[in-house]
Amino acid sequence: MKSDLSSYAPLLICAALAGCGGGGGGGTPAATSPTGPAAPGNSPGAASAPVAAAPPAASGASPGGSVPQSNTPNVQPIAVSAAPGLTRNMLTTSVTVCQPGTSNCVTVDNVQVDTGSHGLRILASALPADLPLAAIASGSGIAGECAVFGGGYTWGAVRSADVRMAGQLAASIPIQTIADPALPDVPADCEGSGRAMQTVAGLRSNGILGVGLFAADCGSGCVSAALPRWYYSCDAGGACLASTQALAQQVTNPVSRFALDNNGMVIDLPAIADAGAASVSGSMIFGIGTQANNALNGASVLKANPVTGYVVTTSGGQTYSQSYVDSGSNGLFFRTSQFPQCGFWYCPASIQAASAAITGTDGASNMVSFAVANSSALFASSNNAFNNLAGVASSGFGWGLPFFFGRRVYTAIASRETSAGPGPYYAF
Repeated sequence: MKSDLSSYAPLLICAALAGCGGGGGGGTPAATSPTGPAAPGNSPGAASAPVAAAPPAASGASPGGSVPQSNTPNVQPIAVSAAPGLTRNMLTTSVTVCQPGTSNCVTVDNVQVDTGSHGLRILASALPADLPLAAIASGSGIAGECAVFGGGYTWGAVRSADVRMAGQLAASIPIQTIADPALPDVPADCEGSGRAMQTVAGLRSNGILGVGLFAADCGSGCVSAALPRWYYSCDAGGACLASTQALAQQVTNPVSRFALDNNGMVIDLPAIADAGAASVSGSMIFGIGTQANNALNGASVLKANPVTGYVVTTSGGQTYSQSYVDSGSNGLFFRTSQFPQCGFWYCPASIQAASAAITGTDGASNMVSFAVANSSALFASSNNAFNNLAGVASSGFGWGLPFFFGRRVYTAIASRETSAGPGPYYAF
């Protein structure tokens, strides 16, 4: 296995951001490309991770058990196709970013859809010079952020933008502009967090759209303490020191700031053949139980840990207490002696059938069947989407993008009321 080739490397994105639910996996292998679970120590339950907390709910959120209904267009096209660096299983969409309160906007294509992180992160190079986005203040300077993922880190300024998808608007939310020229120097502790994901080549996309289980990317921990590798206050000369960050000024999951369809979302991808597909088109549907097209319709609800976002997976006689559902991982990631390995990936001689039980914090459980194919054969094909690509993790079980094919997978935001009660939970 030529693990130095990007098409062969695990895609790992969930940041060490608190409540990274779904991402991180507490031990997915170190990657040479981003997307999904975090490497050891960068997982959503890591000891250094602060407790996640949601910003104030948007006006449509209701704590009383009823779910406000909406007729705002809520279907956003998503796709898997050829990605930079021959990266496989990269789920992307287009996001419109605007100067707040204006029609001065740009639509950025090839932004990765990641249920394992929280908030929008866009390469500054993908934003035109005539789209001014005000920097979020921090102390006497501006706010910078280091977001650490399984594949490396992103560094950039925190700026305010209107974010539009489908017919939805998240007004004046904090986003991260990666490799922002206003902050050219990466803090040493951030730079030591792995590979720089500061370019299209490093990121394998133009940005990351974090639509996970939580509304803020760090939460109350960053409000009360200046945590390393999180938020920084940067002076006019570009010198940056770790700093606290108010909840309302943290990089924010855009879905949580929609007017009504703000309690979560659904990813709907078709089933594909065992040999894979050259491209796949599907939908990201905003809201849960807010419109006819996002009703749960009998889907099994699995409550996630309200701090870490973890659920529990039991498979092959092993229990993985740090498990997550993450569209930002390009494979299924777990450790087993059942299959031979080729580098980071499993490569049985023929496709192997397996099963697992995924259990929520309330004890509810759902059996899942999955398959593991020969990774070398998959990578040798011209296809870009696979439902049976699996790799090695040091701990945890990552239900990456292969899990999403042929399913409607719901991600409910913590503390937001849905037709099945408040999040955080996954349903499928």
